[in-house]
Amino acid sequence: MTGESADERAVAEPDWVTHAILWQVYPLGFTGAPISVGAQDAAAARGADGTHSLDRLVGWLDYAVELGVSGLLLGPVFSSETHGYDTVDYFRIDPRLAGTTTGDSFEVLLHEAHARGLRVVLDGVFNHVGRSFQPFRRALAEGQAAPEFGWFRAIGDPPADPSHQQFENFEGHDALVRLNHDEPAVVDFVTEVMNHWLARGVDGWRLDAAYAVPAAFWARVLPRVRAEHPQAFVFGEVIHGDYSAIARESAFDSVTQYELWKAIWSSISDANFWELSAALERHNGFLESFGPVTFVGNHDVNRLATSIADDRHRAHALVVLMTVGGTPTVYYGDEQGLAAAKEEREGGDDAIRPEFSPAGPNALPPGGWPVYHLHQELIGLRRRHPWLHSARTTNITLTNEFFAYEVAATGGSERLVVMLNLGDAASTQTVGGGPSVAAGEASLTPADGGATSATVPAHGWVVLDPA
Repeated sequence: MTGESADERAVAEPDWVTHAILWQVYPLGFTGAPISVGAQDAAAARGADGTHSLDRLVGWLDYAVELGVSGLLLGPVFSSETHGYDTVDYFRIDPRLAGTTTGDSFEVLLHEAHARGLRVVLDGVFNHVGRSFQPFRRALAEGQAAPEFGWFRAIGDPPADPSHQQFENFEGHDALVRLNHDEPAVVDFVTEVMNHWLARGVDGWRLDAAYAVPAAFWARVLPRVRAEHPQAFVFGEVIHGDYSAIARESAFDSVTQYELWKAIWSSISDANFWELSAALERHNGFLESFGPVTFVGNHDVNRLATSIADDRHRAHALVVLMTVGGTPTVYYGDEQGLAAAKEEREGGDDAIRPEFSPAGPNALPPGGWPVYHLHQELIGLRRRHPWLHSARTTNITLTNEFFAYEVAATGGSERLVVMLNLGDAASTQTVGGGPSVAAGEASLTPADGGATSATVPAHGWVVLDPA
C-alpha cells in the first residue's frame, strides 16, 4: 500500500518527533496503586506516605535516560474508577497517583522529566467515560433536562425514571459509557481538556480507542489544539484498517502500527520471515504519508518474552523495531525481559501491567540487565542514525529462517544492512564495499569485486554500516 508523498501529508509532525523514542509506562500498575478507588478517600487510595504517587516514577527517570529514550508515554493519570480507562475527571490527577496535595506529584514528574530532556505524552481516553463522570451522572439524574444529556447516545425511548435510561457503551462494557462525538459540546470539551494539559507543559497525546471515534470528530478537535500548541505530538490507537487514510482523515500525526507488531513476533516465533517481509512492504507505504508509532510490546498485549518463547530470538524483534521507520516505543519491563500473558477476562490485563516493585533500579534482579544493555545498544544505534525515522526497507535475501534487508534514508545516501538468522547454522551474505559492524555479531572477510562476505552465527543477528 502506498500513500501520498511526504509534502502532501495532512499534517506535519513536530520536529522533535524525528528523534523520539518513548518509554511507555502504565502508572497505576507501575506504582502498585489499588485496583479500584471504591469507597476509599483520596488519602487512603494513595497511602498516607504517597506510596503509589507519581513521585515513585521520578526515581526511575535516570534509568530511562540511561536506557536512551527521549520521552515518557504515560498511561492514564486522570481520576478514574478502576483501570484508568474509565475517566471520571479529566482535570484532576487520579487520587491514587497524586502526592500529599492533589496534583503535586504530576507537576514534580513533569518538571523532573523535562529537566532531563524527556518529553511527556499523556493518554487521552475520549471515546468513553466512567459512569461517575459528572455530566453522565447529571444525565441519569435529570434525563433530557440535563444540559449534558446529548453528550451520550441514549438507547430507546426515555423511561419514566431517568436513572433507568440506557446508553451506548464501549465494546459491551457497561461501565464505559460512549460519548456522542456528533455533539458540538463534546468537541469543545475534548479540545479544552487537551489544551489544558498542553498548557500545563505536556508534549503530546496518545488517543485511546481512536479507531472507535469518527474521523470527523478528530478533524474538528485537532486543528483547534494545534492552533495553540503546534509542537504537540498527537497519535491515535488504531488496530485495523487503512492506516494512511485514518491518519489523514483524522488529522493525526501518527497511528499505532499493530500490523508490524504482529508480524515481528509471529514471524520470528514461527520462523516465517515472509510474513515480516510483507508487513515491511506495507510499512514502507505507510511511511509515505506518516511515521507510524512502532512497538513490540504495550499495555494491551502479551509481553515479548512470552510471545517469543525462544530467548535466543527475542533480540531479533528489537533489532527490527530499532532499524525500521517510525517512532519506536519500549514498554516498561520489556527492557528487563519480563514475561507475562494477557488473559481475556476481567482483570486479565493485570499481569502485563505490573508494579515495578524494587525501590529503585539498583534493586532490580541481575537477570534482566543483559536485556537492558541490549536495548541500550540498539537505542544508541537508532539515535546515532535519526534518519531511520523515515527510512524505507528493501529485501536483500529472504528465506523462512534468514532475512537480510537494507534500510535507507529517503533523499540521502545513508543506509544500514540488517541480517537476522533463526537457523541452526551460520548464514552468509555478500555486501558491497567494506562494511563495519554497527551492532550485533558477524565475521567479515573480503569477497570478489571489492565486496565483503558477512557471516552471522546460528541464531544471531547483525547490523552493518556499509559506509
